[in-house]
Amino acid sequence: MPVKSMRVTKETFRKFTVFTIIAVYFLILVGGIVRSTGSGMGCPDWPKCFGSIVPPTSVTQLPDDYQSVYLQMRISKNQRIAKMITGLGFAELGEEIQNDPSILEEEAFNATKTWIEYINRLIGVLIGLFIIGVLVASIFRIKEDKAAFFWSLFAFILVVFQGWFGSIVVSTNLLPGTISVHMGLALLLVCILIYLAYKTLNKELTDTRNIQSDITLLQRLMLLGMVLFIVQIFLGTQVRESIDLIARSIADRSQWMDQMGLSFYIHRTYSLLILGLHVWMTMKLRKMGNFSPLLQKMFQAMVILIVIEVLSGAAMAYFAIPAFLQPLHLLVATLIFGVQFYSYLNLQYLRLPKSSLS
Repeated sequence: MPVKSMRVTKETFRKFTVFTIIAVYFLILVGGIVRSTGSGMGCPDWPKCFGSIVPPTSVTQLPDDYQSVYLQMRISKNQRIAKMITGLGFAELGEEIQNDPSILEEEAFNATKTWIEYINRLIGVLIGLFIIGVLVASIFRIKEDKAAFFWSLFAFILVVFQGWFGSIVVSTNLLPGTISVHMGLALLLVCILIYLAYKTLNKELTDTRNIQSDITLLQRLMLLGMVLFIVQIFLGTQVRESIDLIARSIADRSQWMDQMGLSFYIHRTYSLLILGLHVWMTMKLRKMGNFSPLLQKMFQAMVILIVIEVLSGAAMAYFAIPAFLQPLHLLVATLIFGVQFYSYLNLQYLRLPKSSLS
């Protein structure tokens, strides 16, 4: 079929983008499982795993000195990374990468952890293919929507960069701070995909002239809620990194909470502030009337998800941080942010002048 005759409809583009969003959220869940099971270093190299496309299933498949071999490989790579980072002006971080003793720790082979990390990487590759699919679909719609093409291209570049940065995360042995950056890039990718899906929706035409000031207030509060929640997510990554450090020296999970620092208590209390803000916004929206059923549902979903997030966080605190709750806690947090962003876009649309209503 000639390229000129190929066409991707708006509906097809939206469906594929939504499917990709779901896939990205699934990858975030799997990433949470990797973290909660301590499998982040299950593969000591990148993009291969123990030098192979398909990782080993037994330590007998590895040479006797495999730990020192991969340690030397990481040291050499970290020297190049540190040099690059120092050249960009981050001398202190470059120094830390070269001298942090935790980076020089090489884990013993564990088949379960290796395959958990390997499956995580396979899903990451699959997500990359989906993003390429979104980009290709946007090319065939470039006449109808040039902006969608550029946003899709940005998403593709971001995924490539995320993959490269993932290699740094592995090479530096999950150096504190790298996980937070990795999470931030994932949230940015989610926002781009949500925006692409939103652009192709047939939006409801609603007369909101009499409540424009209320909508403006809600949009500003939603923006505030997003900023507050981003801070909360990064506080959560700091708590997670603290747990990783504690786990290295204390095997008994029941003792972990006693060792938690100030960041944990701020993270816990801060969640109640976020819940209160979103409950108030939901009540405010309800008083404005049923002018946008979709927005009503989005706000209700946010409150429900935040309640689940608070309860799962409390359960982790009181039940010695069970591993199965950690991926759920992370997934719900990213879902909340996605719903926040989608609601913000809808509020922005409702603020636009409607010529047909004038």
